[in-house]
Amino acid sequence: MINLAGRVQTLTPSTTLAITAKANELKAAGVDVIGLGAGEPDYNTPENILTAAYQSMKEGKTKYTPSGGLPALKEAIINKLQRDQQLSYEPKEIMVGIGAKHVLYTLFQVLLNEGDEVIIPIPYWVSYPEQVKLAQGVPVYIEATSSQAYKVTADQLRNAITERTKAVIINSPSNPTGMLYTKEELAELAEVCRESDILIISDEIYEKLIYGKATHTSVAELSEDAKKRTIIINGVSKSHSMTGWRIGYAAGDAQIIKAMTDLASHSTSNPTTTSQYAAIEAYNGPQDAVEEMREAFEKRLDAIFPKVAAIPGFTVIRPEGAFYLLPEVAEVAEKTGYSSVDDFATALLTEANVAVIPGSGFGAPTTIRLSYATSLEALTEAVARIEKFVTSKWQD
Repeated sequence: MINLAGRVQTLTPSTTLAITAKANELKAAGVDVIGLGAGEPDYNTPENILTAAYQSMKEGKTKYTPSGGLPALKEAIINKLQRDQQLSYEPKEIMVGIGAKHVLYTLFQVLLNEGDEVIIPIPYWVSYPEQVKLAQGVPVYIEATSSQAYKVTADQLRNAITERTKAVIINSPSNPTGMLYTKEELAELAEVCRESDILIISDEIYEKLIYGKATHTSVAELSEDAKKRTIIINGVSKSHSMTGWRIGYAAGDAQIIKAMTDLASHSTSNPTTTSQYAAIEAYNGPQDAVEEMREAFEKRLDAIFPKVAAIPGFTVIRPEGAFYLLPEVAEVAEKTGYSSVDDFATALLTEANVAVIPGSGFGAPTTIRLSYATSLEALTEAVARIEKFVTSKWQD
């Protein structure tokens, strides 16, 4: 019998992948399943980026690169941060990795010693706690309820900090809630971090997908102290519809960045060369396609939000970013005869042919996550199916 390492035996299986696998199985059998589980834009990568990638290959740019990324890509990222956030960084403060997820993984590996704590607001992106545990750290959760728009307060953060706390994760806009911290809210959180001298891990991957009158603020913008203790995590996946290209980056303290780069040199050698040239064009080239996608998502949100909010028993807050809705559906699950929201979500898939993601994977078991990264026609039909399913089974 093979004894696997203890570090992987603590991992929680992905509910997202389980639902996706079941949905694909039904589709393969000819069932008309509408998937609302997508965590990626439903657009192809913009043409200018495809052209740049192809051209780089034609020119023979297919060899190893520096472990932390091409100098030209680091410069493109530096220019982007200056342009969008008015933040100044040097190349030694930038590390490019194989997607933002890999960059986060590398960050936790170089930051955490056994027993170090990382504060994670609930609801959270599924990989945060697993990556902390893989680095022998301890996830410490703060619940941000719907009554506070799924955003933690300064008092909650202050009360969660111990002598073992190393960092707090701020994901704004958030996956799975789509909620966005205001500049004032971030300033309060940053002050708590300054008081306790802890790091801020600022996941800004959905930064370009902001709706209405809301604006995105990076916590690193707030003060010199906030910038020094913040590691920004971002990439081209969501902003430029480049999820499969796998390019993300970290921006922050040079010592941390060097450690991450050194670790990457022994684990991945370097980010994929062609993808790096594509990312250079993504940041340096025209940004029209980014805005076109943002506008399309906002139109879908405008159209679909009232329909979801009108489903009996659904309680949902209008998000300000990303492309997710997170309705509270515990009452619906009970009234339709299911013992849990997970069971309710499974029934939506097998009986209504709509794939949604149970909120249990995000630490929010009373919710489901709906992605509107699909066509408006499909969204409209999916919501109609959900409403029909709920009303047909509702038990007073």
